[in-house]
Amino acid sequence: MELNIRNLVVIAHIDHGKSTLADRMLEITGTVETRLMKPQYLDSLELERERGITIKMAPVRMNYEYSGRDYILNLIDTPGHSDFSYEVSRALAAVEGAILLVDATQGIQAQTLANFENAKKANLKIIGAVNKVDAANKERISETVKEVSELIGADENEILKVSGKTGEGVEELLKRIISEIPEPKIGKSDYSRALIFDSFYHDHKGIIAFVRVFDGKFEQAKGARLFATNAEFKIKEIGFFAPELKISGILENGNIGYIATGLKDSDKLKIGDTIGIQTHKSKIEPLLGYEEVKPVVFVSFYPEESGDYDDLKQALGQLKLNDSALFFEPDFNQILGRGFKGGFLGRLHFEITADRLAREFKINTVHSFPSVSYQIKLRNDGWLPITNPKDFTEDVVEVLEPMTKIEILTPPEYLGPVLQLKEFFRFDGIEVKTSGNKALITAKLPLADLISDLDDKLKSVSEGFASLSYEMSEMERADLEKMEILVASHIVPGLTRIIPKKFSTREARRTVEKLRELLPRQQFAQAIQARVSGRIVARETIPALRKDVTGYLYGGDRTRKMKLWKKQQKGKKRLKEMSVKQQVKIPANIFKELLKK
Repeated sequence: MELNIRNLVVIAHIDHGKSTLADRMLEITGTVETRLMKPQYLDSLELERERGITIKMAPVRMNYEYSGRDYILNLIDTPGHSDFSYEVSRALAAVEGAILLVDATQGIQAQTLANFENAKKANLKIIGAVNKVDAANKERISETVKEVSELIGADENEILKVSGKTGEGVEELLKRIISEIPEPKIGKSDYSRALIFDSFYHDHKGIIAFVRVFDGKFEQAKGARLFATNAEFKIKEIGFFAPELKISGILENGNIGYIATGLKDSDKLKIGDTIGIQTHKSKIEPLLGYEEVKPVVFVSFYPEESGDYDDLKQALGQLKLNDSALFFEPDFNQILGRGFKGGFLGRLHFEITADRLAREFKINTVHSFPSVSYQIKLRNDGWLPITNPKDFTEDVVEVLEPMTKIEILTPPEYLGPVLQLKEFFRFDGIEVKTSGNKALITAKLPLADLISDLDDKLKSVSEGFASLSYEMSEMERADLEKMEILVASHIVPGLTRIIPKKFSTREARRTVEKLRELLPRQQFAQAIQARVSGRIVARETIPALRKDVTGYLYGGDRTRKMKLWKKQQKGKKRLKEMSVKQQVKIPANIFKELLKK
């Protein structure tokens, strides 16, 4: 039996025009009416439109006629940022082909290389396409076409030139998809299996799983099972993405669609898991490739108002239902009270979550510095993991920290400034390869350095031309210590960090100087101190606000002025005593400023 189905993803570096190209495909295939069309149609989150990036992958089914036959094109628009590489890997497992999209004005970037390698490992048919040809001159287009052809091992005339903005070349791309991407293989029919590559939560239908069917078929009202958690459920609804949910009642072998599970507990459904239906006595084996999502960045959240704790708990639960990569567990701080420690796939993932809490749920939070998971060895004990800097005690005798392998792609003229970043970041094993108008820098870098402002600093020194991609590596020994910040004589928990010993004094001075600039003045003087391994290594003082309480008095006896000055001094002393008992609140924007090198 021949299946007139093509399953594919669009992969590219961030901001290379994936979502805009998808818009033109939706228009040309008639999936979305022109009058209903809007830019970045598949990006449903407000943050996606505001930032101009794809955060959540978006599948869609398109119908297209070619050579007198009707075809189903199942397209998945994927995120381009490294933080969401896990989502991209699940999408690659659900398809047979990929469009590797490269911006003609920028050429190949770091995440282009990473996505290409992942698509190759998944044995996908890769079609090269150069986008934004309407915005680049002929010479630049030719250079990019040559780069892409060399990367994927194809002739230059096989690389398509398209414009997601004007629609140029998109019809030809659709035809190439049909003629070159293989149709799905016909699986077994004595049982049914489907791969879950994403999910979201619906108030009435429960968790809705995005699936690719590899064997058999799935029908509404039939019972099914999840392999990773052994959860069983009856299928409430089944259909495909048009791009809105469209009920079909059945989803057959080779197709991509959705299954409404009715499940309310997000822990029961895992991305990468297999949904199975036992129809005969043959034993069902789960599909390969399932891995538990592992958070790498940890941040503690506390509500500004203690009475908002339950609202924060409910908001985080709703976010987790729509983002299965999120991890949260209860946390407690003696000053900040009850909160939650969250685990994220990267710094951008954390920032987006914090933004959504403020925008969608109207909950203001105080949060700690982003941290990573360390392995520590105690003096009289073995190894144990920590994700909160406050757990880094004086008994620590050895530390292992997570490392990353990074790739930086930059024009050669910016190579010098980019390499100078080693003065601020702990690069190790740097290698440089230059080819044509690109220089590729590979190195090892601690994850803790990566989640500070490396990306921003890189863009700054290269005027926006350099790009970065990374993958997690092994744990390595490191020489680290804990730095605490005290404001008005007490510790600000959110500012406690684990930092390299060789940078500790410099970082302590920089932090207290920065806080002196950022924190508002009070009616009393505030001492800002940095304590590293139990000793004060830096101090700054925010002077008190001055008010001339005797300004309206002219001449006469000095006694009245003295009374007013003494009253003012007592008031300031009383305010200072009150400040010691109260927590100094550090706004989120100050945390972001302190992250900058």
